[in-house]
Amino acid sequence: MSRKGATPPEALGLPPTRRQAGGSRREASDRIRVEIAGREIDGWALNVSRGGIRVILDEALEPGARVRLAIGDQPHRDSRVVWVQAEPDGAIVGFEFLDPDGKPVHQSSPQLRAIHPPPVKKPTGE
Repeated sequence: MSRKGATPPEALGLPPTRRQAGGSRREASDRIRVEIAGREIDGWALNVSRGGIRVILDEALEPGARVRLAIGDQPHRDSRVVWVQAEPDGAIVGFEFLDPDGKPVHQSSPQLRAIHPPPVKKPTGE
């Protein structure tokens, strides 16, 4: 298994694939719908963080491609393909969530906090 292409994402004007401000990941198994070039591709989430999602798709997409991605019954949101790992029966794809201006969503983003509110801490010592 290898990631598609030998060119580092930074050389393509994409952010590095190393996680920076995406927050902690949580395992997921939600259905995914990806809109690209006037069609929809179905897939399954493997894990999700505040800044992006890793999914299984039946086909590979090109790194840097902009898509609209929906998780479960949530509305579609702007996203970008960050990396692709080709598999015999499809691909594992890493997406970065984008804000309405096309910029990566960061943990401090109000839009992101509305979608993924911080966990509620339980009181201790009771």
